[in-house]
Amino acid sequence: MTIATRCLGLILATFLPMTAQGQFKLTSEQQNWVDKTLSRMTLEERVGQVLFAVSPAAFMNLQGGEFQKISANIQSYHVGGYHIEGGDPATAYLLISRMQDAAKVPLLITADLEGGGGFQFTGATRFPRAMAIGATGNTQYAYEAGNLCAREAKAIGIGVNFYPVVDVNNNPQNPIINIRSFGEDPSAVGKFGQAYIKGTEDAGIIATAKHFPGHGDTSVDSHLELPIVNFDRSRLGAIELPPFKAAIEGGVGAVMTAHIELPQLEETPGLPASLSPAITTGLLRKELGFQGLIFTDALPMHAITENFGAEQAVILAIKAGADVALEPLDVPKAFAALLSAVQKGEISEDRLNESVRRILTAKAWLGLNARRVEPFNQIDTAVGSPAAEQKSREIIEHAMTLVKDDKKSLPLKLRDDEDVLLVNFVDAGDRENAPNAGLTFRQEFEKRHARTLFAIVTPTTPGPEAGLIRRIAANYRFVVVSCSIRIASYKGAIGLNEIQEGLLRDLAKHNGPFVFALFGSPYLLDYLPELPSYILAYEFYPDAEAAMVRAIFGEIPFQGRLPITVGKFPVGFRLEQTSLP
Repeated sequence: MTIATRCLGLILATFLPMTAQGQFKLTSEQQNWVDKTLSRMTLEERVGQVLFAVSPAAFMNLQGGEFQKISANIQSYHVGGYHIEGGDPATAYLLISRMQDAAKVPLLITADLEGGGGFQFTGATRFPRAMAIGATGNTQYAYEAGNLCAREAKAIGIGVNFYPVVDVNNNPQNPIINIRSFGEDPSAVGKFGQAYIKGTEDAGIIATAKHFPGHGDTSVDSHLELPIVNFDRSRLGAIELPPFKAAIEGGVGAVMTAHIELPQLEETPGLPASLSPAITTGLLRKELGFQGLIFTDALPMHAITENFGAEQAVILAIKAGADVALEPLDVPKAFAALLSAVQKGEISEDRLNESVRRILTAKAWLGLNARRVEPFNQIDTAVGSPAAEQKSREIIEHAMTLVKDDKKSLPLKLRDDEDVLLVNFVDAGDRENAPNAGLTFRQEFEKRHARTLFAIVTPTTPGPEAGLIRRIAANYRFVVVSCSIRIASYKGAIGLNEIQEGLLRDLAKHNGPFVFALFGSPYLLDYLPELPSYILAYEFYPDAEAAMVRAIFGEIPFQGRLPITVGKFPVGFRLEQTSLP
């Protein structure tokens, strides 16, 4: 047993399981700390606890302006936690340590680790997101992804992972949930969500089921505008709510409410679930019996900022029953507005104390009352381990799904003297992935076959250039297409433009062997059913592209099954290969 393994065992041994309703089970010592801390807090300190600010995990000099702002948020406005984004594990750890040093009451540190620690922190392990895990059909993979991610998060100083997404993605046009969901079957989404939650909380951090009461059947990105989900209670009970019920029954510690409008549940026009008493308190707290932490989704999203004032949104969120107003646009103004609302009786002190007690209870369950961060000397053994990388690779390899191979082109068998045209389609760019989409696929493909001509088709490719690719393709026997349709906040749309779709339709008519590999949104076949080849990775990061190449060349089998309906192909479908190496 290694030193890192022994240390991890000691860390995990300090945590107790949660009860079935998402309540945190504490030791008597931890409970005494919660009671004493709450009794000693001033009104100002209690108001600040329900506000969580946000910061990049960048290096900051302690005397510099950036950290002084953080210090003021912690010491003057008493924020209860911080949401951390980007950077690398060591820098994130250093910043979190300095934040915790500045806090009178330990901070609850949150992060969006939807694709593992590597989704945010360079050097941590990047895991496939939910739909790829769902395609494996193996809930153990969800447990392992959640568990390994949580171990890395704990080492960095993070106590809450804003995952899993338990939205049921049954709308092919959904531009923001999509591959972040485990699939379209409510029962399967619930089972995979439960497994991820258990893996996370077995490792000693808090999982978050989001986006309540269900963001899967929308075609609008709430980062850009307010989606309307005009379903009644019976429809929600059949589709959207079962995964949240499963998460609550599985002991999830936190739920995040969605910035979506549900006019059949909330009478006030334009009031989203995240600010709705009927949904946050009535449905989630009272009807479903959830007693854990309720976070709003991020308040700077346009669904909120375009419809509510920054201070008004914070007041409405806490009145509605949320425990945490996440990322208020201006912490000092939000603090002043919320303090005034309590002093005037608009929000009762009892209502405020309920949330503060839940936040303190979560902090105690994490052991923050005893130790705010783990020892620094464990971070480079706990984060980015070969074992975690191997498990991540195993999961993404098992996700590769073969849907169509009409021309029997797979596995791809090429003589050394044969030429291949490789065309890479890239959709409208997003800040994170636009420069690199498809490049790993190209590199791995060319390692296996040097006689490859490469062309790239972007949304700015003009018609004449697309015409040239058509003419070139006519001279090649083998045509391989990689296509990236990525899901990203503030992107607002999914798919290819008219020129790209036209070229792809023509390439699909190619007389020789044709291979089409799709990364990201799996729904393109709904719009181009004539594609004779269709292989899905669901993800769009380099390891997914490398795994796809291995599968195309027959080095690994296609093992995934559809977790969603694509075209005429139902949930659970996969094309069984008859020609194997």
